[in-house]
Amino acid sequence: MTGQDTIRLMAVDDEPFMLRLLARMLEQMGHVGVVLCAGAQQALQHLDQAPQTPNLILLDLNMPDLDGIEFLRRLAERRYSGAVIVVSAEDEHILRSVDTLLQTHRITSLGHLHKPFRQDALSAALGRWRPATPREARVARANYSADEVRTAIVDGQLLNYYQPKVSVATGELVGVEALVRWRHPVAGIVFPDQFIGIAESHDLIGHLTRNVLSGALAQRQAWLDEGLALQVAVNVSMQNLESLGFPDLLAGQAAAASVSPEHIVVEVTESRLMDNLTVALDVLNRLRLKRFRLSIDDFGTGHSTFAKLADIPFDELKVDRGFVHGAATDPTLRAIYSASLALGRALKMEVVAEGVEDRADWEYLRETHCDLAQGYFIAKPMPAAGLPAWLVEWKDRVRRESLLGD
Repeated sequence: MTGQDTIRLMAVDDEPFMLRLLARMLEQMGHVGVVLCAGAQQALQHLDQAPQTPNLILLDLNMPDLDGIEFLRRLAERRYSGAVIVVSAEDEHILRSVDTLLQTHRITSLGHLHKPFRQDALSAALGRWRPATPREARVARANYSADEVRTAIVDGQLLNYYQPKVSVATGELVGVEALVRWRHPVAGIVFPDQFIGIAESHDLIGHLTRNVLSGALAQRQAWLDEGLALQVAVNVSMQNLESLGFPDLLAGQAAAASVSPEHIVVEVTESRLMDNLTVALDVLNRLRLKRFRLSIDDFGTGHSTFAKLADIPFDELKVDRGFVHGAATDPTLRAIYSASLALGRALKMEVVAEGVEDRADWEYLRETHCDLAQGYFIAKPMPAAGLPAWLVEWKDRVRRESLLGD
């Protein structure tokens, strides 16, 4: 833990015995000043009136006045920037679903505890808490206008960050995923979830995609000049796949940059792929004919069927991070990950595991012989200039930490 006195804790439960038990356990662990709330309404009143917001809330789900699910919605409406640990007697499937709900609310989840629980389990959950740095602290989402996004595109305010993808078997760097950022003159680095939707709804996504592609293609050649022959993956919008001229556009940009199509991976998000399949199939097949590689991203989060997946000529399947991190110890995640891995192999796709967060995730990928890995355990997205130094450190780390085994 970073320091017991740095965590402002709140416990929310309608059972007086559970509140007393939590208070006693927390006190024995050195936590004092815990705010105890006998129900969600009381907790909301405290949040609205207290001068400081708790860093971490221990939350029951089944409460009579206002249940834990509605309480989480109220937290999100208040833009709560702390973390939550769900403490409940509900079954594992509900607890897991609530963990996912926290993610959709953009609230940090430190997992859940199933009642009754032991003090060491509570201590382990609290041990996952870390204070947010100024760069990580959640801020209110800005409402950018279409004109601001258009200016960002025209004035060159967009830039690509790159996240490495490595071979699980060898540790070798095989490619990167280009992730666009907006270098806003006032707000600093703005993430794509705050401007991609605006670009899509105001007919700007084509211009934005061309900028991302041109930067990624030029950077691929720059790395090649330094001796790094990498695949570069680029995410495309469904609107790009609804443009019949997109394959020719991409081929033209690649030729102008002297980049062979087989070194470019076009990533398509599964959840949006099936919205307009006829045009998408036309575009995707033409991209494959031009020898671009195709990847289905966030697999497992959409609604594609096996039959439809088999009909589309994908080269790569990316298992969503939500089914990778923790799969080593969680039977439900393990089942979904294993099924995705088996499907990818059966369809002769290369399988990439996203969201590799710790050594346990990495070891599980090695045990299951996954092809490629991507995630914070390996590297966060970085500016292009940072990749060579990261690669030196990664090679040393692979050796030093015996990431490939003895």
